[in-house]
Amino acid sequence: MPGKSKVSEELMDSGCCGTDNTGDDMKESCCCSSGKTKERTDKEYKDLMNRLKRIEGQVRGVEGMLENNAYCTDILTQVSAITSALNSFNKALLANHMKTCVVDNIREGNEEVIDELVVTLQKLMK
Repeated sequence: MPGKSKVSEELMDSGCCGTDNTGDDMKESCCCSSGKTKERTDKEYKDLMNRLKRIEGQVRGVEGMLENNAYCTDILTQVSAITSALNSFNKALLANHMKTCVVDNIREGNEEVIDELVVTLQKLMK
């Protein structure tokens, strides 16, 4: 899988994420990151990236609509579609997280992952 994505580069540029220089290692850190990582299958990675790229295209479309003085309800309709697409992305990611990360952690005796999942679900359901 490729290195940093355009999104992660933009987060770093925006000041959300940065790099910590610890000795010889350059370690990426982000205010919105738990510090954990996950190896994804090529299929999962491609599916999630395709979803994000479609969402990015939709957002750029709304930007164009705004620049072209599109009617408010037309923009709102497109923003609603983006929200739906983000929710679908979250559902796919959450399902995979539960089937892999959560199950693997429980099998290894780490039941703290359940508390982590509860906190995550609470954040998603705000």
